[in-house]
Amino acid sequence: MNPVMEALLLGLCGALFAAGVVVAWHRYRPGARDGDCEEDSGDTVAEYMSMMIALLYAMLLGLALVTVWDLRAGAGSSTADEAGALHQMTVLAEGLPPEQRLRVEGLAQQYAEHVVREEWPRMNRQEDLGDTGWDMLRRMRADAAAPPDATPAQQVTALELLTQLGTLDEARRGREASAQDSLSPVLWVGLVVGAVLSVCILFFFGIGRSASQLVMAMGMVALTVFLGYLIHQLSIPFGDVAGVSTDPFTRYFSVPGAG
Repeated sequence: MNPVMEALLLGLCGALFAAGVVVAWHRYRPGARDGDCEEDSGDTVAEYMSMMIALLYAMLLGLALVTVWDLRAGAGSSTADEAGALHQMTVLAEGLPPEQRLRVEGLAQQYAEHVVREEWPRMNRQEDLGDTGWDMLRRMRADAAAPPDATPAQQVTALELLTQLGTLDEARRGREASAQDSLSPVLWVGLVVGAVLSVCILFFFGIGRSASQLVMAMGMVALTVFLGYLIHQLSIPFGDVAGVSTDPFTRYFSVPGAG
């Protein structure tokens, strides 16, 4: 199912379920058949508590959204830096002897294909990436070194290649760390508990007695479900829905079968 449709369906189902609970609560709870002419003495306190809980929950949602967005932004930055450094190595390799240039370009192409085909699915599942990528970097570092008979210009090119390799190494470490990062379990518990409290208090203490209030309550539930779904997707920096794509690599390197 399309992720957008999935999110909308989840929100709609949550809103309809909550509306049914509200209608049943106001219809069948004790005193409802008598018209509830007299307000409960605790209504004022309940309204104040509901406002406080809603405010605190909004702050918690904001914190969670900022956290997962920072995770995704960091993953995107590391990926762009890594792909840029790898491409720059192929550009600099033009100044090397022909055989050495072909080795560097070939390893760069193999590395890009390995990242896109092998590592991206693992990052989506938040699994360990293994040592293959690091082995390729070590081979590139060895092949990028200036040969004994290198000219001064080739020696400078080799030094620049090593600089780009350092950038690539650092960016890869950042990407690897981002793939393992996720939203704190404590924040997830707070989001779930806050959503339940907000909805329950909203529905069970006077809201929903009129059609307009019921529609507003349903809208709040749908929005809460949607935000929870959005936070979940953003908490997977390399996920299929809102994660970082392989575009930075496929922009510079042709990877057959990459989508």
